[in-house]
Amino acid sequence: MAKLEITLTKSTIGRLDKHIKTVEALGLKKIGQTVVKEANPAILGMVKSIDFMLKVKEVE
Repeated sequence: MAKLEITLTKSTIGRLDKHIKTVEALGLKKIGQTVVKEANPAILGMVKSIDFMLKVKEVE
């Protein structure tokens, strides 16, 4: 499977509680922090739900 490089680009201040929990579930805490995750349906669903707060790149 492919891997995704996920970077938090916007703050969670003032966001819906479910958006904040999704960011935390992805392992992100600070703006600019990047994590690498496997591209499985669960991760893709989380990314899609908060795509306006993230920058996503596919890595090999």
